[in-house]
Amino acid sequence: MPFLLALLLALPPKPAIVWKPVPFGPQRRAETAAYAQRHYGLYTWHLEHPHVIVEHYTANDSFSATWNTFASDAPDPELHEEPGTCAHFVVDTDGTIYQLVPLSTICRHTVGLNWTAIGIEHVGTSDASILDNPRQLAASQRLTLWLMSRFHISLPNVIGHSESLTSPYHRERYPAWRCQTHGDWTHADMNVYRAGLLALARDDHVAISRNGHSVASHC
Repeated sequence: MPFLLALLLALPPKPAIVWKPVPFGPQRRAETAAYAQRHYGLYTWHLEHPHVIVEHYTANDSFSATWNTFASDAPDPELHEEPGTCAHFVVDTDGTIYQLVPLSTICRHTVGLNWTAIGIEHVGTSDASILDNPRQLAASQRLTLWLMSRFHISLPNVIGHSESLTSPYHRERYPAWRCQTHGDWTHADMNVYRAGLLALARDDHVAISRNGHSVASHC
């Protein structure tokens, strides 16, 4: 019986991914380690055993503009810290998935969670623009399901940026940033997204965990 169950429960295939790396040399790795020390008490640029996947949208209509922003060595324009921001993946409007940074590397995409989170950006200006684009949404959910399986990340730990403060993995040592978050991928829209992930897993006979839950925000 266990053997038959193993045959029925498949592993999701890795989607097609275009490798389009942003510069991430020794200086940026050192800046990332210093950032992790300041904000998480961890002096490292390595992303080890990620527990969370955070969905974002780019607030623009251009993959190239997004890539250029993440490739910049300037401090981020919002919080004014080094290194600059980045995400591990960008899903373009035509469904092309680009990987910008290795999965073994910390990226700055979500305050309080970068130490343990994979970031996925979607080219677009609203949650609805992604949810209403079948090719982009399908690529995003295929990518997310593959990452969930690879890193044993449960469904409740696939979150939108706006849900960051209620993640049980959120930590932030710098008081001024403890309540910092963004409005992209609201809880309601992420419920739609997660329902789609669950349906995709069911259709593909992929087992995913539903363990875990959000916590109360103190903000």
